[in-house]
Amino acid sequence: MANFFTDNKDIQFQLEHPLMRKIVELKERWFAEKDKYDTAPRNFEDAMDSYRRVMEITGEVAAEVIAPNAEDVDTEGPRVVDDHVVYATGTRQNLDAITAAGLGGITLPRRFNGLNFPLVTFVMANEMVARADAGFENLWGLQDCAETLNEFGSEELKAKYLPQTAEGATWAMTLTEPDAGSDLGAVMLKAHWDEARGTWLLNGVKRFITNGDGDISLVLARTEDGTKDARGLSMLVYDRRSMCHKVRRIENKLGIKGSPTCELVFTNAPAELVGDRKMGLIKYVMALMNAARLGIGAQSLGLCEAAYREGLKYAQERAQFGKAIINFPAVYELLNNAKAKIAAGRALLYETTRFVEIYKQWEHISHERELTAEERAEMKFYNRLADAFTPLQKLFLSEWANSIAYDMLQIHGGSGYMKDYPIQRIVRDARITNIYEGTSQLQVVAAINHVTKGTYLSQIEAYEAMELPATLSGVRARLAAMKTRFAEMVARVEGIEAEHKGEGFKDFHARRLVETAGYIIMTWTLAAEAAVKPEDYTQQLETFVRLAEAAVAGAHAAAMASEWDDIELYRTVLSGEAQ
Repeated sequence: MANFFTDNKDIQFQLEHPLMRKIVELKERWFAEKDKYDTAPRNFEDAMDSYRRVMEITGEVAAEVIAPNAEDVDTEGPRVVDDHVVYATGTRQNLDAITAAGLGGITLPRRFNGLNFPLVTFVMANEMVARADAGFENLWGLQDCAETLNEFGSEELKAKYLPQTAEGATWAMTLTEPDAGSDLGAVMLKAHWDEARGTWLLNGVKRFITNGDGDISLVLARTEDGTKDARGLSMLVYDRRSMCHKVRRIENKLGIKGSPTCELVFTNAPAELVGDRKMGLIKYVMALMNAARLGIGAQSLGLCEAAYREGLKYAQERAQFGKAIINFPAVYELLNNAKAKIAAGRALLYETTRFVEIYKQWEHISHERELTAEERAEMKFYNRLADAFTPLQKLFLSEWANSIAYDMLQIHGGSGYMKDYPIQRIVRDARITNIYEGTSQLQVVAAINHVTKGTYLSQIEAYEAMELPATLSGVRARLAAMKTRFAEMVARVEGIEAEHKGEGFKDFHARRLVETAGYIIMTWTLAAEAAVKPEDYTQQLETFVRLAEAAVAGAHAAAMASEWDDIELYRTVLSGEAQ
């Protein structure tokens, strides 16, 4: 039987990382529940065995159920019947299979019928499901909303809603509106307290809501009269069973067509407050969005993997001029570059996930007991890395989902443009990844301060301290050269920015700076993997170093040659266009 876990040794390798021991101990609170629940592990080895078995189950469901349904779901899509969503037939089958396999609530505590698995396994599952069908991953992956409720909700709310996840309930994060897309501070959906009914009531419209008719929704709403900014927004949880909303329409999208993107109308819809009033956007949505960006990274990586395998298969089977096209340099270079980018992107995604996991677990523990000074310092350290790496992985992986899918369709030639091959669906599905949950441009905005504040440079220096075999000494030297170029770029950009008193020179070069840091970091993480398994990763590392050097050299040349007048030139040109 096909299995998207057992056929991918790179995913399996991520479970072997040295930090997994710390992650398991933190998540299991040093195995405190081993005598309370039959399913709780007794030690590290027991936990790892459980993770592998569940990941194998996920890989089997993804390969045997979700992937075969993907084309039919893409064609049929969801529809609106009596003001509510009816999923495509295959989507319903996928949800039933996932629920029957016990894959709801992967990260949730056992007391809420969750598996209490670490975030690393949830990201792995997301990657495998996205490889099968990125649209379905949107539905299933939204269970990270449940983790947000687990983090910030009251015990009463958690006991009411979280067990439903294991029973197959779907989730939605209901944030954006017709006039509030990326600018969530402009949200105007109203929530008012009804004294007679003893509940909050929602009134207004939401748009572009993924799985908007989900069973449970986290809703960003304005609870404070007279406000127009983020300080008037709170988060509430809404139960679909009250049926006080209508699906006005499902958007007709380019891709991820099995995932219903809805416009919703709420009319006196009862909802319950999550956490504190006025903290909806400032605290809770920010946490939710960071988790979602990891999910989009996994979705993007799954799309990269699916596209690469389609391109490889076609190149091996398609013959031209008397031989398989995989033998032509123009084809095998595309495949080799894609394979190296996938390896580097996967290394970055799981490195980020480990940082997020350790920070989050210390934060949870801090609500259970007072942390020691050493523990609090470690939490702050990993929090900073998580904040820096989360936008980085989302930026690179979503961009590569698009470019790799594009290249793999190119390998198919004209056949790839036809609906006879899955690659056209993968191309369409990939296009949204660098738009939603924060565009690539917004990821750069989130990441640039970690360039100028030295977060990336500090972590690069930490990687430099690790031991590499002598066979990789050349890679170390090339990385040192890239780091020197990075430092020169930062110094020049900051110098001109200071000279002109912060008038936009840093923003003009922000993407070049962020991507340079990312290429260096990914090369280091891939080098660490090649040091452990040279037979699997040395060749991919060599390819990626060349790609990284070219990208860094181009960014360096542009930044070092750039002057303040460049900004004025662009502004003048655009001003003329506007007229």
